[in-house]
Amino acid sequence: MHAFLRRAVVPMVAVLVLSPLPARAETAKAVPQSQMEMQLSFAPLVKQTAGAVVNVYAERQVQKRSPFAGDPFFEQFFGQQMPNRTEKQASLGSGVIVEANGTVVTNNHVIDGADNIKVALSDGREYPCKVVLKDDRVDLAVLKIDAKDTFEALPIGNSDVVEVGDLVLAIGNPFGVGQTVTSGIVSALARNQVKNEVGFFIQTDAAINPGNSGGALMNTKGELIGLNTAIFSQGGGSNGVGFAIPANLVRVFLAAADRGDKSFVRPYIGASFEPVTSEVADALGLKRVRGALVTRVTEGGPAAVAGLKPGEVVMALNGIPVEHPDALGYRLTTAGLGATVSLTVLNNGKEHEDKLTLASAPETQPREEKLISGNNPFAGATVANLSPRVADELHMSTDATGVVVERLKPESPAEHLGFAAKDIIVSVNGVEITSTNTLQSVVKETPEFWRVEIERDGQRIRQFFR
Repeated sequence: MHAFLRRAVVPMVAVLVLSPLPARAETAKAVPQSQMEMQLSFAPLVKQTAGAVVNVYAERQVQKRSPFAGDPFFEQFFGQQMPNRTEKQASLGSGVIVEANGTVVTNNHVIDGADNIKVALSDGREYPCKVVLKDDRVDLAVLKIDAKDTFEALPIGNSDVVEVGDLVLAIGNPFGVGQTVTSGIVSALARNQVKNEVGFFIQTDAAINPGNSGGALMNTKGELIGLNTAIFSQGGGSNGVGFAIPANLVRVFLAAADRGDKSFVRPYIGASFEPVTSEVADALGLKRVRGALVTRVTEGGPAAVAGLKPGEVVMALNGIPVEHPDALGYRLTTAGLGATVSLTVLNNGKEHEDKLTLASAPETQPREEKLISGNNPFAGATVANLSPRVADELHMSTDATGVVVERLKPESPAEHLGFAAKDIIVSVNGVEITSTNTLQSVVKETPEFWRVEIERDGQRIRQFFR
């Protein structure tokens, strides 16, 4: 049986401007030296912090397709439109109160698509709450408890000082059995095997199971150092390989929510990277296989302005080693928009420093959104001119160019013909589509058939319609 990743969330069918982080520093740690020290208990720490960890219940309405849809016998008697059922579904996860006013952080996949969300505290109190900010790329969400009470809150620690071997506690609601505390150590850092755009996780052997998603990974000071997110499992239970989103990313995301941002914007640098392979490391004389190899630099982008060039390797950011491209993305995101960071870059065996100013992706050309109508294959599609900003919003490569499908009207001709969001329209009837105005002009024609070329996930697709 192959091992696979599971998000630690239990499905159930219905029935602030923050102060800058302190510089990275070594902390005094000691190994237990006596039997008395081995008998020390985490109980006081749990009593102090458990009240800040909540259960998150998310309810959603789901349309269930009739099992008889498409059956010619039943359609003969009941017509083509078979009735669909609406079913209420719920999921159970965990969350952490991080501000006394009832601000809660959790995973986006715990509450995604929910129509109704409530939290339950460890003392049994339940409250409705609303979503303040969520983002599926970093799998984080900020909720606000709908009450004027003052709540216990867990302080956010500096995850950059976490080291492999540190003792940690995981608090959550595994399998919906109730609040549970497990202990372990930090097993590894900068893990990027989890299928998530964060690409930088704390790995722990503290038992994490379905229902722990969004719960706290805490150090022995009672600080939040990570948000439990996924497990690596062969059978669905804990195998001692759990992953948590580092607290420093949670901190930046929370700051965006406190500012009232409607979306979480990550820095745009205008460059592409690949992992350093053993062959590249040998060619460059690196003693360790690590770093982010620059493969492409966008002309006029922040990376180009900073002096970054293809073939160079980014080894560190602000003096912190960069293990792989995902780690670089994480470091840039947690540095924050507007910051100027120092990149340690290797070129021809010599290191130098490049200063990079972090900004949001620009809208280099007007998006000129248009809803296509009429008798053509794209009727019901909303399209826009691609720019780094539009591409970032659609979770596409910021190097993408052309005209993109942003969204589709349900049951529209474009949807029935199989077009999808993020499709790039390359040409129609031999005409290159360079802007939404060009597309709108072309679809006004009435040819006998339509010859369409699109790009989807890097692949060119040609289609013919009558």
